[in-house]
Amino acid sequence: MPQVTAEAVLKDLKNRQFHPVYFLCGEEPFYIDQISSFIESSILEESERDFNQSVLYGLEVSASDVVAVAKRFPMMSEYQVVLVKEAQLMKGMEALEPYILKPQPSTVLVICYKGKEPDKRKTFSKILEKEAVYVKSDRLKDDKIPEWIGRFLFKRGFKIQPKAAIMMAEFVGNELEKVANEAEKLMVNFQTGYEFTEKDIERIVGVSREYNVFELQKALGKKDIFTANKIAFFMAGNPKNHPIQAILGSFIGYFSKVLHYQWLRSKGNTDFAKSMGVNPYFIRDYEIAANNYSPAKIIRIIHHLRDNDMRSKGVNNESASGGDLLKELVFKILH
Repeated sequence: MPQVTAEAVLKDLKNRQFHPVYFLCGEEPFYIDQISSFIESSILEESERDFNQSVLYGLEVSASDVVAVAKRFPMMSEYQVVLVKEAQLMKGMEALEPYILKPQPSTVLVICYKGKEPDKRKTFSKILEKEAVYVKSDRLKDDKIPEWIGRFLFKRGFKIQPKAAIMMAEFVGNELEKVANEAEKLMVNFQTGYEFTEKDIERIVGVSREYNVFELQKALGKKDIFTANKIAFFMAGNPKNHPIQAILGSFIGYFSKVLHYQWLRSKGNTDFAKSMGVNPYFIRDYEIAANNYSPAKIIRIIHHLRDNDMRSKGVNNESASGGDLLKELVFKILH
């Protein structure tokens, strides 16, 4: 059968439409976990699980072990469930091929293959796509996360202002499990129909609209020395909430994108947001930074960032704290 979406699979499962084999793969673990967890907790009644539900781990079992369990008949139940977690660690998984071609109708076999997809050139991969419910979860690009947040909340009866969604996405990142957890925190104390604002994101998610790494990046991009130093000194004084490693990671991503913007501009490419994989809302910030820093300066900045990363881990650094490193780094970027 053709590849299907996680949403379609979950809809069928909720309607108790089960298939003998599910193959869940890809770089984004959120949907793999969501589908496997639903199957683990919902197909069988609690009283049926002791005898009819098995959780296996790829590093600990062989394909023949999986087949042996999958071929069992359920005891006092219509189905048995077999979950194979971390299946990407299983050696010789291709030996599952005969079972995939002729599965046990009363078994629901779920294979969780995280981090990648099987080699598409191999016959086994083609058989999986044809015979199993095959779900591939790709990691979303950064510019798609605000839209995902909006859909996630909308399905639960909430709304979020576009700028608030962008603010949340920039702070949390593109790991959907983390994004979903923060969205769940948003919904706890509000009734359905509520529309979340930037103030809600600041208060609940924990990102300050004034003192956060994104405002610091914007100030650096503008070469606003006063604002950049004000934010840097605040963050340096609150290292628990603003760890230097997280700041450095964000800076490397930011200045790499500024360099990418300059390269695209030099080639005459004007579709910056799509080519860079960022939200169009932020393109103006990259344009300003690209005008204020030469490519050679940005390369030196990235060198400073890597040097600070090593120093933050104790290399060639006897006493400077994370806050000291941040203040020094901001000076080097601006001068």
